[in-house]
Amino acid sequence: MADVSQEWLERNFPCKWACPVHTEAGKYVTLIAQGKYREAYAVARRPNPLASICGRICAAPCEAVCRRGELDAPIAIRAMKRFVTEKFGVESMMDFSVLAEIYGHRTDRYAEKVAVIGSGPAGLACAHDLALLGYPVTIFEAAPVAGGMLRLGVPEYRLPRALIQLEVNAILSLGVELKTNTRLGRDFTLADLKAQGYRSIFLGVGAMQSRDLRTPGIELDGVLKGIDYLLNLNLGYKVDMGRKVVVVGGGNVALDVARTAARGGEQANMERSLSIVQALDVARSAVRFGGREVTVCCLESEQEMPAAPEEVEEARHEGIRFRYRVGPKQIVGERGSVTGIAFSKVTRVFDETGRFAPQFDEGSEEVLEADTVIVAIGQTGEFSFLRPEDGIQTAQGRIIFDPDTLATTAPGVFTGGDAAFGPRIAISAVADGKRAARSIDEFLRGRPCPEPEITVEIEQEERYERVWDYEGIPRQQPPMRPTSRRVGFAEVEECFDERSARREGLRCLHCWTNTIFEQNPDEGTECILCGGCQDICPEDCIEIVPSLIEGEVPASARELAPLLLAGERAGSIFIKDEETCIRCGLCALRCPVGTITMQSFAGKERASA
Repeated sequence: MADVSQEWLERNFPCKWACPVHTEAGKYVTLIAQGKYREAYAVARRPNPLASICGRICAAPCEAVCRRGELDAPIAIRAMKRFVTEKFGVESMMDFSVLAEIYGHRTDRYAEKVAVIGSGPAGLACAHDLALLGYPVTIFEAAPVAGGMLRLGVPEYRLPRALIQLEVNAILSLGVELKTNTRLGRDFTLADLKAQGYRSIFLGVGAMQSRDLRTPGIELDGVLKGIDYLLNLNLGYKVDMGRKVVVVGGGNVALDVARTAARGGEQANMERSLSIVQALDVARSAVRFGGREVTVCCLESEQEMPAAPEEVEEARHEGIRFRYRVGPKQIVGERGSVTGIAFSKVTRVFDETGRFAPQFDEGSEEVLEADTVIVAIGQTGEFSFLRPEDGIQTAQGRIIFDPDTLATTAPGVFTGGDAAFGPRIAISAVADGKRAARSIDEFLRGRPCPEPEITVEIEQEERYERVWDYEGIPRQQPPMRPTSRRVGFAEVEECFDERSARREGLRCLHCWTNTIFEQNPDEGTECILCGGCQDICPEDCIEIVPSLIEGEVPASARELAPLLLAGERAGSIFIKDEETCIRCGLCALRCPVGTITMQSFAGKERASA
């Protein structure tokens, strides 16, 4: 076994470290390729209590760093997670039996009660981990339903409401109590919770307030805020809009608003009271006879806008129009209602240092007709429920906290998610909840929780083989519902079939498996400098260069050349580019003396004594 460092091994596993909760994405992708679906689900679910939700809406930071992307296209990691959660996750109704295998049976170890304010991804993750640690936990939610922005902000065509409830139920099955329609500042205060015996509190209240657009005419009827629009629709309230809708903003929330408006929000609410057949008939009729004209207008160019490119492409397929490099100058109206919005051309969005500093071409104003204008330019926190005696400080729409522990300025009160960091992706909020649970445990126990020791286990692959032409398999795209059927609350993206999922899993480069060069003359594994490994490498990532055994290494090639010509060469150095290596194992198969082996590692956690 080679003497390799843990740091080096972990650095070669980029998808794991790009994930805020360190999911071993490559491991479950490969298990899917092998048909080991239950094991794959366990790997995906162990660090992530919202695995089924993330299989549908995760922004997938792991895919952005996937080394397969350097070859052709990254692994479809998020879609692969959905494939395996549909087999063993909460939507399969098998999750409860698998959870016992993953975590063991929960035991009530401690008496200290913990309150979690907010049931978004941060609050749910915090409650989940605290329950597993053995604490009695109560979640307080202001809305009539649990899920936070997952339920109130994400459109149903992306995330089914029934799935959110199943994820919540799995967490409640651990003994967590949920109280809905219970608002902090209206129904109770932080002082009330402490008086009721709650020893620690987690504030996961999100960023539920839309940023204001400082533009004349913002007070006109027909001007809506993006978050308010989604909240009202997702709570079942009717929102009246005309034929022409203009959405101001270039982020993912703006696209959620636009795609929801194009479907007809009030129509989707009506569909919930009908049978599925009736609902589809209503939706198709709405599309055929008088669908809305929705236009997204943003400051940025198509390349600069922050929304995910795939979301933009899908919106375009659904008939949504885009106007780039325009900024709102004034909302115009008649008799108190909006009739249009005037835009100026944008000459620059960012300055020379990359700072957001838009400039406009004065005199280039153009009015776009609109019956409704929806402003979706960002979110911020709203903390009017906090009282001075609570001792919690805020600044610029965020709660002030200790970055190491997520502790607020009030003893025993912790925070995380959008309330602390501002709007971010869901999996980052999950990571915050898990980190806060650990800090709460340390606070309640009065001692630091021991860092788990990571024991790196390395296994030599006796017969490391890959399927033929795995590096030539193209990325498998998850199936998409045809545009003509994208009506109401029907999901747009569908699940991989088994053949496509296993084929996609074969594309993984197995970054946790490494080519190890190790000589042992006593065992006959001394390199004979045949050069076979270098010759057979399909990516030309191995290079053998001369070296000197004695003396200092010359500083330049000019000094080195005479020594080599004079016969001073006395050894060789192997140089391997880990970023280019595709872990095919051909070099190990070609090595005639066994100097090269393929070794896989797994990090095993155990509590420190």
